[in-house]
Amino acid sequence: MISKPLTNILVHLRLPFSLFLAPVYFFALSESAPASGEKALGVFFILHFLLFPASNAYNSYYDRDEGSIGLIRNPPPTSRGLLYTAILMDAAAIAGAAWLHLGWFFTVYVVVYGLVSKAYSHPAIRLKRYPVTSLLVVALFQGLYTFIACRAAISRLDLSDLNGFSVLFPALLCSINLTAVYPLTQVYQHEEDEKHGDLTYSRLVGIRGTFLHAVLFFSLSFCGFTYWYLSKGQPERWLLFNAFMLPAVVYLSYWWFRVKTNHTEANYSHTMRFNALASAGLNVFFICLILLNRSI
Repeated sequence: MISKPLTNILVHLRLPFSLFLAPVYFFALSESAPASGEKALGVFFILHFLLFPASNAYNSYYDRDEGSIGLIRNPPPTSRGLLYTAILMDAAAIAGAAWLHLGWFFTVYVVVYGLVSKAYSHPAIRLKRYPVTSLLVVALFQGLYTFIACRAAISRLDLSDLNGFSVLFPALLCSINLTAVYPLTQVYQHEEDEKHGDLTYSRLVGIRGTFLHAVLFFSLSFCGFTYWYLSKGQPERWLLFNAFMLPAVVYLSYWWFRVKTNHTEANYSHTMRFNALASAGLNVFFICLILLNRSI
């Protein structure tokens, strides 16, 4: 039987939450042809079972939230063991990147991501309390930088290859998408963030501003994906993208309507449902593209 402290640590790792970040990886994999299966699996494991959960655990340890957080409606108590677990998982991610020979760029990425995630949460720096800075850090590191690192590791690209438009443009799309989504994940936490003294981006612009921001950047993302697939002569992929994203768009419209009539609708349940729809739509879409690539 698993002890209560260990169970609490496992809960705070928020392993299922890592799937919300998986679209960046699957997008990179869908653009990496031919791809090494061993390296692709290695990158996925390091990101979604070590690096991202370690960041979640570290953030939970220093936030000590009492209200709902990503995929945890009622957060259990944190302990010193949670901090040690986060540090050990970060170390394991670095060791795994080196052991699997995923390249120096990916290994440096793992190190830098771990350090930035600590700066995001640690009270001595706590980037989380700076609204625009924290938004840019999350968008660039979880989006653009993660995409480029995945491409570099999976396809063994040289540094000169990573500067090309075919890598940088889709990487930028990842950051635009995260810029749209990230404030929505904060929209139900205003009271909790105020208690911690964190002026998040969503608190800065307010509930209405958070939704307007999301609509603006989702529109930019849509335009970017439209250009990306149509410019490559792949209208069928663009149509598929629209089909898989339609449920998330419909739900966001419905949610926004509910919030305009009652601000309490900007809550945990709606946030998690929207995130689940948006990430599932993108994950399935990119996995379809990966399968299409293999059949061509």
